[in-house]
This record gives sequence, C-alpha cells and structure tokens, in this order.
Amino acid sequence: MELSLFDTLIIVLTIAVVVVVLCKYLKIPPIIGYIGVGIISGPHIMAWLPNTQQIHTLAEFGIVFLMFTVGLEFSLSRMIAMRHFVFGLGSAQVILTVLITALCGHWLSLTWDQAITLGCIVSLSSTAMVSKQLDDLDQLNSKQGHRAISILLFQDMAVIPFFILIASFGEVSQSLGIPLLMALGKTTLTIIAILSLGRWVFRPLFKEIVAIHSEELFTLSVLLVTLVSAWITHRLDLSLAMGAFMAGMMLGETEYRHQIEATIKPFRDVLLGLFFISIGMLFDIYSIKQIWPWVLLLFMAFSILKIIIITILCRLTKSYWRIALRTGIVLAQGSEFGFALLALAMYEDLFPALYEQVVLGALLLSLITAPFLIQYNKSLAKKIIPKSWFDIEDIIKPSPSKNFASKISNHVIICGFGRNGQNIAKLLDDEQLPYIGIDHDPELVHHCQKAGIPVIYGDATHYSMLVACKIAKAKAIVVTFEDFHHVEKILPQVRTHFEKLPIFVRTHDDASLEDLQNLGATEVIPATLEISLTLASHVLLVMGVSAKRVVELMQKIRKTRYRLLREMISD
Repeated sequence: MELSLFDTLIIVLTIAVVVVVLCKYLKIPPIIGYIGVGIISGPHIMAWLPNTQQIHTLAEFGIVFLMFTVGLEFSLSRMIAMRHFVFGLGSAQVILTVLITALCGHWLSLTWDQAITLGCIVSLSSTAMVSKQLDDLDQLNSKQGHRAISILLFQDMAVIPFFILIASFGEVSQSLGIPLLMALGKTTLTIIAILSLGRWVFRPLFKEIVAIHSEELFTLSVLLVTLVSAWITHRLDLSLAMGAFMAGMMLGETEYRHQIEATIKPFRDVLLGLFFISIGMLFDIYSIKQIWPWVLLLFMAFSILKIIIITILCRLTKSYWRIALRTGIVLAQGSEFGFALLALAMYEDLFPALYEQVVLGALLLSLITAPFLIQYNKSLAKKIIPKSWFDIEDIIKPSPSKNFASKISNHVIICGFGRNGQNIAKLLDDEQLPYIGIDHDPELVHHCQKAGIPVIYGDATHYSMLVACKIAKAKAIVVTFEDFHHVEKILPQVRTHFEKLPIFVRTHDDASLEDLQNLGATEVIPATLEISLTLASHVLLVMGVSAKRVVELMQKIRKTRYRLLREMISD
C-alpha cells in the first residue's frame, strides 16, 4: 500500500515521540535511536516507512535548519577571524584524508575511481552530529569546538567539487577543469549575493518585523529567510545547507540572534530526527552476516586515520596536544553528505552492491558511536595524554558585545529591562555582581548592547531564551513585567526544571500575590504596597520613631508577606 505524505508524517512523528522518550529513559543519545528506527522500520525489515523521495526531501530540511543555527553561532566577524583555520586546517585535512585513503584503497585492489570516491566519502564528518552534540555539551565555544567547526565548514564547501568529481567518473572522457571552475565561480557569487541580501535586506527587514511585536510574524519571517537563502543556493546547483548557513551568519550579527535561535530550534530538532531515520533506512541488515568484518575494518581504519590526521594538523597550528586530540576525536565519524556521495556512486555504478553496503555500514557504525566519542572526548583524551597537559584554559573568550551569555555563571537573570530592571542592574553593577537581561523592545536592547550592557533581545516566556541566558548556572531570576500573563507563563517553566532557584516577581498590586506564590514565586513584591511602606517609614521617622524601630516594622510586614497592610486595605 502506497502511503500519502500525511500518513508518512503521522508514522514518523509517532516513532519520534516513542524513540525520544525511550532514549531519555535509557540515557542514550536520541540520534542513535533514530538511526535504529530507520533500520528497523525501513524497506529492508518492517517496511513501515517507504524509501520515498518525500522522506528524503523532508529530512534534508533538517540539515538546512541545522546549518542556519550554526551560522547564527558563527557570525561573519567570527568567520573572518576563523579564515586561517577554515581554509588552512580544513583544506589540509580534506586533501590528506582523500589522498591517503585513495592510496590505501588502490593498494587493496580498488580502481582509482573507486579509491578516490571512497576517499571523498570518508574525508567528511557529520555537521549535524557534531554541531548538535557540541551545542548540547556547551562546547561550541571551546577551542576544540572552534577548530572542529572550522574544518566542518571547509568540508561542506568541498562537497560540491566532490559531487562533480564523482559524477565525472561515470562519464567517458569528461574534462573536470571547466565544471570545477564553474562551481567555484557559482560559490563565490552566491556568497557575495547572500551576504549582500543579509546586510541590505534581512537585517532591516527584521528590525521592522520586531517593531511590530508579532510572534507569529517573527516565526514566519525566520522560516522564510532560512528557506529563501537555501532556495537561492539550490537553484544555482549548490548545497541547500550553504545558503542557510550564510543567512544564519548574517543574522548572527544582530541583537535578535537568541530569539531567532529559540524560534527555529523546534523545527530543527524534529527534522534532524527525520534525517537520521532516513539514513538508517538505507542499510540492508540482512547483508551484515556476510560483510561485518569488512564493515568493522573500514570503520576502524577511517576513524583512526582521521583522528591521527586532524590531531597532527591541529598540533602544527600550535594547538596544545589535548586540544588537537579532542578535535580529532570529535570529527572521527562519517558525514550526512557522505551518504549523499555514496548514493551518487551507487547511481553511477562505481561500486559492486556488496561494497556499497560495506561503506554504508561503516558510515552508520561511525554515526552510532559518534555521540559517545563526542560526549566523552575529554575523558578519552585524558587516557591518552598526561593529566598535566590539561591545565590550560580551553574556552575561547567571546566578544562581550555579542555573546554576553557564552560564559556567565552565578548570575541574575532580569526578565524585563525597563526602569525597574535597569535599577536592579545598576545596584548589581555597583556590587560587581554578574547579570544578564532579556527584553522584547528592540530599540532598548540595541542601545543597551551599544553601551556594553548585557541585554539580549527575546521573549522571556520562551524557556529556550532562559536556557540561552544559562539558567542552569544562575543564582536568581527577577521578573519585572507588569503583565500577569507573562509572569504566569514564566514561573511554571522555571519551577519544572529548577525547584529551588529563587524567583523574585514584581506585581502592580496585591490582587495576584497569592496566585504568583502558588505558581512558584519565591518572593512577590507588590509595587503599591511597597510605596505605602516607603511613605509610612518616612512619616514614622518624622514623627520621632527611631530608625531601628522603623526598620523592624518594615521587616515584620515583609516577613508576613504584607498581611497587615492587606488587612488594613480590605477594611
């Protein structure tokens, strides 16, 4: 029975929910579950999911949204600073891996076409896997993360020449010079075009959109910009992911970066899960009995080779040994683009069917083991490199004007940076205590960032914005919004994840005081009652009451949560 797109989506979403819950329960990375589901539910075993173009098309959008969020993290200014790593370290890794793999493959009786194709496939690492895992581990801003992403960026740029090269192997006497030059020219023109669009169209567009204060319009605009950029590169026969990355890089320069990332993240995670399911669907599990020794051998060979090459190259760029080794471990796996290159090689009949399954199996095995290698890269490196070599700081200090939350801890999160939020911030500044503010007024955020004040644009009712402000490392949250519905959304989300984190809430009067306390507020400060207390303290002092007695009275009223004043008011 042929399934419609709607049927396929229902099946995929049902499987995704079950897999994520199971993986969380078993404490294993969901990516492994997705790949396993793809193998079991694909056409080779249960055939629950048809191996159709619909699934592969939807899955490709997971890479598009992933590369967009990677672009947000690596803005244009940072890319310029990384250029030596991208084009120096990245190109050296790709060329050396292809060359050594091709020589070894030819020595093992592969034809040159087959050996070079294999070299192209194994030279690439998984942008999807590495970016997501490093982000989850908060290591994107580490030195090994910096180098890993630099190499990945060059690998992604190398995909287009690889496609042209492998396609030429299936044709007779096809000259490579002209196609490669055309690809280089297209890539250069596309980068210039998208950078220009970002500067002269995307940035002004978002400034106007944010001023409207429509969450729906903001979400639609983020999706539109991502897909339009990907569409431009696709129409020029380049990678969809390249266009999305360039658009993200442009918007990463704006003060709206965190809110954009929070908006796109749900779409990214769902479609990435589908991408890994689609990869698992390619593998024929019934061939494993015959080919498993070769799968294991190829997996071990290219993983170790890449670790060695990347470690040595990073060391030659004056990286410390442990940083170099951790970078190699992080990039030891195969790539999602490697599957695309293998699919092209299958189409061109470059490999026998059994060889194709060996390469596919080795790539899958590398992706299954990659989450563990990435997660424990520091522990693995410690077992190889002496502990005394691990004393050097490995976090790159971000630009304070753009990445306030990159390395903040023991801080206060101020939700709402109006007059009350700014007053709190000034007192914290006087005591040299760290804080970060969130506000949805773009003009206010722009002026604050220009002055070097740590405030980011975003909607504090989205828990992902609090995560962007490193809520797990915060000591307290202050909510200054007057709108009860905003506060009502924030409190349960925080309390679900952090039962003991102090939350201080400002409210206009005492009408919602008990409701806010029931929702989890540690302290609720009604503005009208505090004004009454301040006025009363001045009156008592004028009337001759000692300052000590006034302070005692004020403290007593606050400890009883304004019960005395509320009784007086109700009378």
